[in-house]
Amino acid sequence: MKAHLLYPDRDFDVAAEPVSQHDDLERDLELGVVLRAMAGGDRYLFDVSRKVILEGLDDAAVVRYRQAVLADCIANEETVRELYALVIAALEDKRGIWGIRSTTSTSVLLHGAVAQLEAFAARLAQLRALADAHAEDVRSEGFKSLFDSVRRDLDDEYLDVLRTHLRQLQFRGGVLLSARLGRDATGVDYVLRSPSTTRTRWRERVGLAPRTSYSFTIPPRDEAAGNELADLTNRGLNHVANAAAQSADHVESYFTMLRLELAFYVSCLNLRAALVERGAPLTFPELRERAPAHDPTREPTREPAHEPAREPVHFSCSDLRDVSLSLQTSEPVVGNDVEADGRPLVVVTGANSGGKTTFLRSVGLAQLMAQCGMFVTASSFRSSLRSGVFTHFGREEDASMRSGRLDDELRRMDAIVDAARRGALVLFNESFSGTNEREGSEIGRQVVQALLERDMTVFFVTHLFDLADGFRRSRPETTRFLRAERAADGAPTYALVPADPLPTSFAVDVYRRIGSFDSAAARP
Repeated sequence: MKAHLLYPDRDFDVAAEPVSQHDDLERDLELGVVLRAMAGGDRYLFDVSRKVILEGLDDAAVVRYRQAVLADCIANEETVRELYALVIAALEDKRGIWGIRSTTSTSVLLHGAVAQLEAFAARLAQLRALADAHAEDVRSEGFKSLFDSVRRDLDDEYLDVLRTHLRQLQFRGGVLLSARLGRDATGVDYVLRSPSTTRTRWRERVGLAPRTSYSFTIPPRDEAAGNELADLTNRGLNHVANAAAQSADHVESYFTMLRLELAFYVSCLNLRAALVERGAPLTFPELRERAPAHDPTREPTREPAHEPAREPVHFSCSDLRDVSLSLQTSEPVVGNDVEADGRPLVVVTGANSGGKTTFLRSVGLAQLMAQCGMFVTASSFRSSLRSGVFTHFGREEDASMRSGRLDDELRRMDAIVDAARRGALVLFNESFSGTNEREGSEIGRQVVQALLERDMTVFFVTHLFDLADGFRRSRPETTRFLRAERAADGAPTYALVPADPLPTSFAVDVYRRIGSFDSAAARP
């Protein structure tokens, strides 16, 4: 049996390496805040959620598959949590059995394996009962396949046969072996036999049936003979002990994989509860697949003539909110409405503390969550399927003075260029500001142009007017310009609106906020 709740045709690869630049991604998007809400203090849930989210998917069909499974989880939350608790209990049962795997005694190994299988058999029966009770409640292919396989493979006949075999493997009537004499008069070809029935032994004792065996008794103090008998028993039990141990391992691996895949959905339920409590909107996103790239490793700057036309890049949302901010405040979080279909470049300008970084983070988190089959914090969200998500956020000056700020920015940019493929999403936040505006704008312009030529989508938050205005003049039809909105009194609304960049860094606002100057009081 297979779990197949994360993929329709294979298990989740828990040993897979995380995506490139994942450290920067987690730091810049504050992914840890989201993961802690998903885990609810459970380290296992934290680790599984992190692996699934950072893995990302490049197949929209698998995304829809997971969305359907998660929708079932939301509709049947109590059942899913009961199933997860059952799996945890099955694995805890195994830990409660004395650790016999380290022993060299075959009989002890067999006893421990049988004890594990007996505990697993009871949990398998509970799993079958749960599947029987809720098979009609689920709608997704993933859960239907899971419950159908449980009901089919763990039917009454199978469970009865399993219990019968486990009773036989306890050998309460002793161990019956057969063997032949070898050329040197030693035993060879030891075979474990089914024990004789009570009826057959009774007929032999009263002479109604030919005698098939003879017996002798070992004296209690004959230690050597006892050891020989134990060795003889171990020879006969060796194969069945190994088979029982492998069977126990097989059942354990099934429960282990089922726990892993259920853990992700339980974590999603935890996150959903936290967001619903804060009044955040939730929706399943729509992801659009684009035509495959001609060269997935190193793409040319121009499309070959024979390659089919690619579908335009998609990005649109309504009331999109930053998940991490929503989890850290009890105040309502401002959402944003953006329409940027067919525009692979989005440039965001405006005053500090106006919601620009928050918006950028909301885009990155929504894309990550969307591409692992989760819901997003928005009323609606549509995006192209990305080959990866990368962040390039401004950093503080290196305190050790081993390198300058611009050196660090360029080094991180080089790593992104090496890792990113066609169709990636790259998020810039005040990048290339470690030098003067003219040089920073020129660097930013060349970097962005190169990424766009490689068919990537770029969101760029900047105070560099020369950079933003240059894009306004050179590519107005393929760029969406957003600006942090300000109320009539100059106060930020924390919303972004479509607007061209302005030739100001709003330094007066910063001056007044930091210095708390009053123009009237400043007069002599």
